[in-house]
Amino acid sequence: MDTIENFINQVICGDALEILRKMPDESIDLGITSPPYNKKEKHGGWLVDKVRYKGYKDFMPDEDYQNWQVEVLNELYRVTKEGGSFFYNHKVRYEDGKMIHPLQWLLRTNWNIWQEIIWNRKIASNIRGWRFWQIEERIYWLVKGKPKELKSKHAKLTSVWEIRPEQGHKEHPAVFPIELPTRIIASLLDEEDGQVCHAPQVCHAPQVCHDQIVIDPFCGTGTTIVAAKLLGKKYIGIDISNEYVEYTKRRLEAAEKEKDRVLNEISLHAIKLTFKDRKEKGLWNKRAELYR
Repeated sequence: MDTIENFINQVICGDALEILRKMPDESIDLGITSPPYNKKEKHGGWLVDKVRYKGYKDFMPDEDYQNWQVEVLNELYRVTKEGGSFFYNHKVRYEDGKMIHPLQWLLRTNWNIWQEIIWNRKIASNIRGWRFWQIEERIYWLVKGKPKELKSKHAKLTSVWEIRPEQGHKEHPAVFPIELPTRIIASLLDEEDGQVCHAPQVCHAPQVCHDQIVIDPFCGTGTTIVAAKLLGKKYIGIDISNEYVEYTKRRLEAAEKEKDRVLNEISLHAIKLTFKDRKEKGLWNKRAELYR
């Protein structure tokens, strides 16, 4: 088993499960990913074409797919520190008229499901009338042990995230917007450890840099990795496609171009007074005015 230093700030081409098995126990602070959904390269829609990845066929019997996801998630659990978190983006799917829900395999993992977040994408990929249009995906906050309490400026963003889908980076069929990992990283790793920040122009706590490590085992075109870099974090990206790995490396080199979107998301993480502050100041009756 390798030391974690061999993986830090690397984008690695390889099988996620094989790479994770080489990593030491309890070495990661936070993970974020959106794996292939096993849409079997046949489920598109009137608005979105069939999903096809470079270097990977998204086609498995669903029992095999779910078992694979359990294996990957359990390896991620092993390498995550006690108190650490993993955010897992997936969606409710339908096969032969039956619902397939991510909870079917998440409940079989070692993780504790701390919260289900609804990502309101505000657009449906399929506008047929067999069901009400599906405009949401799910983000599962998975924890190992008990996480630290969120600061009010982060928690106020609620469990329904209205973030539009990504419009760029068309080299990948399912890129999520940089605002999504930015929100997660800024909220979960909002701690100070006294080190000089390497990205003061973007980092939400510019007087310090954080030594935490963020991992994405299905990093695609590198959205999570770029967000981590711009927020002054260490990162580990894994993808089976060499094309996506090289794309991510180029994107990291040009990360400065994406800092405005990161800063705009960070600007939402603000409040005038916390609940505790309002209570101490006797301002409870003015909460609607002050707490926004």
